[in-house]
Amino acid sequence: MAIEALGVTSPAWLWLLPLALLPLVASGRRRVAVSAVAAAPADAPSRWIARLLRAAGMLTVSGLVVALAGPYGAGAPVTRIGVGAQIAMLIDRSGSMNETFAGRQPSGAEESKAAASRRLLANFVGARAHDLFSVTAFSTAPMLVMPMTDRHAAVRAAIAAIDRPGLDYTNVARGLAMALSQFAPESSGSRVLLFISDGAAVIDPRVQDSLRAAFTKLHPNLYWLFLRTKGSPSIQDRPAGEDTPQAAPERHLDLFFKGLGVPYRAFEAEGPQAVADAIAQIAALERNPIPYTEPRPRRDLTGFAYGLAGLGLLVLVLAALAEADFSAARATGAAVPEQATEPDLRRAA
Repeated sequence: MAIEALGVTSPAWLWLLPLALLPLVASGRRRVAVSAVAAAPADAPSRWIARLLRAAGMLTVSGLVVALAGPYGAGAPVTRIGVGAQIAMLIDRSGSMNETFAGRQPSGAEESKAAASRRLLANFVGARAHDLFSVTAFSTAPMLVMPMTDRHAAVRAAIAAIDRPGLDYTNVARGLAMALSQFAPESSGSRVLLFISDGAAVIDPRVQDSLRAAFTKLHPNLYWLFLRTKGSPSIQDRPAGEDTPQAAPERHLDLFFKGLGVPYRAFEAEGPQAVADAIAQIAALERNPIPYTEPRPRRDLTGFAYGLAGLGLLVLVLAALAEADFSAARATGAAVPEQATEPDLRRAA
């Protein structure tokens, strides 16, 4: 069991803690004159009572000082096991994402592929409490929008912020490298790279080797959500002419993903509903245990300090009451005659 880290809100009060040593040098008990202390027999119970009263005095003073300082227990983070995954989202921001699934500029109630993906991904974030997300956007160059975090409101805000028109060029390789860098190598749990794009580009063979090494090291589950424009070739279609990465970049990117040696699945979506169905399938597939850290809130210990001070004070009050002789006080009060008034003195004269 982890011990809570202790702290105080007003540490200046702790300078008064040496006052707790006063009971060791001074006593508030009634002193009785004794002709020869050495003549009295050894009294072990009296010595223990004296020590108890000194300890009670020290407890009272120190408890009051600590209570004034405002003590608290900072709490320790607790590691629990939930259901979820680390999900690195890589979102294409090339110019073609500004078009609809029909391949034209949006008008009226039509949504662009970028707008539809932002809306559906925002609904996906937070559906499970323990998922962690990062957001990377890419076109000519990648841009880290949000590092890996469990703050789902911030992730949704990051997705909504990707609303500027994209550029024409698609640099998939650099985007994949940045998305992979969001996974901590020492972390446990399921890792997911969710790649959202409506196209692909040729990956240089030299970059392919470094990407293969990164995928082998981190071993994430790779999902490609291919936002296919209606009428465009599928990633499964062979070109009529020469089958090269330049002629069919989407097909060869799919082949590259299949050769990485990691779990991989591609979803082809030709409309917002197909995108929503694909995201639901991905969420259903990724239901593995994931460790997460849950911080415990600060615990106020002021009442506990006042309680210790009250306990010491109670012992001191009981000791003072044990010393008092109430019967002798009542007898002394009854023996004192009433003082004669001035008229009585005149009559007596």
